[in-house]
Amino acid sequence: MDWSKLTFKYSKTNTVVSTLYSNGEWGPIKSQKEDSFNLTVFSPSLHYGMSCFEGFKAFRGVDGKVRMFRPYENARRFQRSAAFLGIPAPDEELFVKVCTQAVAENLDFLPPYESRASLYVRPLLVTTIPSCNLVPQNDGILFMVITMPVGAYAGANLHSIKSVIARDYDRAAPKGSGTVKISGNYAEAMFAGGEAVRLGYKDVLYLNPGEYKYIDEFSSANFFGIKDNTYVTPLSNTVLPSITNKSLQQIAQDLGMKMEKRKVPVEELAEFEEVGQCGTAVVITPVDTIDDKEALAAAEIKRRYHYDYGQRGCGEKSELLYKTITGIQYGELEDTHDWCLYL
Repeated sequence: MDWSKLTFKYSKTNTVVSTLYSNGEWGPIKSQKEDSFNLTVFSPSLHYGMSCFEGFKAFRGVDGKVRMFRPYENARRFQRSAAFLGIPAPDEELFVKVCTQAVAENLDFLPPYESRASLYVRPLLVTTIPSCNLVPQNDGILFMVITMPVGAYAGANLHSIKSVIARDYDRAAPKGSGTVKISGNYAEAMFAGGEAVRLGYKDVLYLNPGEYKYIDEFSSANFFGIKDNTYVTPLSNTVLPSITNKSLQQIAQDLGMKMEKRKVPVEELAEFEEVGQCGTAVVITPVDTIDDKEALAAAEIKRRYHYDYGQRGCGEKSELLYKTITGIQYGELEDTHDWCLYL
């Protein structure tokens, strides 16, 4: 396999690992070579988005060891998402056990250290009992873990993107599902994201719904800004708590930076020295331009926020944060917080 050409597109791997919740308990862990399965057309997951998922990565380190990055954090977030839907979820130990087996059975697709790529791990809960009732399911819940090799978005160097504020679209509702990782959340961002790409932007930055005064997050990644040696990220009741962001907050403090998690007025974009996205897929993507319009498709730009990173292509602090977190993931730096689980 040419590891240098990996993206986030589908790649067939060896197995899918799963277990079924039935009659009040999780059944035996099963492994299958097929990456498809039979699902009733009346599954509430298909009709009502009654499903949730997670995502983390496994890395082949400089020392040859295989590391999974913070899977127990994903297990806890997975449980919160399932609880929001009212469906059972595996406990932390079972979650990690099934994920570990899935990684072990698909090691052939774990890219080599030199590629700076990784194996993406996607745990997923779906309902298997037919029902058209709008009620939570408590039986026939399938927990499966799929994997696929993915490329490094940034490679050896970070490259900045251009984004646009979507004042006429909301990603989530106050007191709604924005803080949990359920499947239906991502449909909310599809149309606005497509419009942004059509207009020449790479992503959308959402503001707090209804008021549009404070920064929320990007389509599928958290927001952070840096100024005065301080890592700033939004405090919001509609933002998904990113495990990558949580890790970067700690790393920033380890590196001697201050950290603030608070409401971030949109006008504060003018004060930041660096702005970026962060999440499992992208790790860090610097943002060099953010356009603010009355509406996404409006021709007139009310305000443009620009960050000059020069030839570096990203801010100095963002680059340091990126090299530190990936250094831990690839075993190049000491894992002082015991974030990595070895296979």
